[in-house]
Amino acid sequence: MGPELVDYLLYEKEDNGILWIKFNRPENLNALYGRSEPVGTVAKVGEYMRAGDDDPDVRVIVLTGVGRAFCAGVDLKNRLSEDEIGPKVEGARTSEEGADGTRQYFYHAFTKLHFDIAKIRKPTIAMINGPAVGSGMDMALHCDIRLGCEKTRFIGYQNAGQIIENGGSYYLPKMVGLGRALEFAYVGELDAERAYEWGMLNHLVESSDLEITTRELCERIIDKPPITQWVGKRIMRAALDSSMETTMVMTSNAGGIMHHSEDAGEARTAFREKRKPRFSGK
Repeated sequence: MGPELVDYLLYEKEDNGILWIKFNRPENLNALYGRSEPVGTVAKVGEYMRAGDDDPDVRVIVLTGVGRAFCAGVDLKNRLSEDEIGPKVEGARTSEEGADGTRQYFYHAFTKLHFDIAKIRKPTIAMINGPAVGSGMDMALHCDIRLGCEKTRFIGYQNAGQIIENGGSYYLPKMVGLGRALEFAYVGELDAERAYEWGMLNHLVESSDLEITTRELCERIIDKPPITQWVGKRIMRAALDSSMETTMVMTSNAGGIMHHSEDAGEARTAFREKRKPRFSGK
């Protein structure tokens, strides 16, 4: 069963195992629709990714934008009416006004929606075809891998008086080091070349080659046993907040399980028989 589709976020599943999730408000540089509501863009990204995660035919999920932007973040020019966006997500306590009411709104709703992206077990790729602003940048940083081109820009909300959100404040120092992360926090903008030099982008190519490079990477991912990718991803993400000893325990336990998995047996058999493996994710 797939997700409930909306026109401002595309769900394009291909027979080759790639799922494309595309921000689709090009006339607004793919700015978010709504905020933390169930029909809002961030919530729908999580819903789409969970649907792809549950679909046995999907092997890799690519997040990108239609047109000349990846995602311009919150739409600061147009606020939707309550009739347009419907009720807020459960737990989004916003009855109190003022700074603490805003804090509750972010913590109980928006923060959780961003975190949903990081919890997807399958490989996730952000194909950043243009500016990734605010929440757009955070969603890209929550993905496993990022590809960019000369049009890629990372832009914070400093000009709007806001700090970097979840993906930036947590992942950015781990990706680039504290000094560089703080430089971005102070300045709020980074071009593609420097983002690649810092390690925010795994690949930097010409815009004309961006989709081709992304597809080639997806194909290489799809050629490998999925269950080892899922378990390896979960261990590496857990290791970010763990010790070496705990990580060694996780890998030794998982290693034995992987050795007896159907995918591992198929990989070894296909190697001996010199044929393309047929993986089941088991």
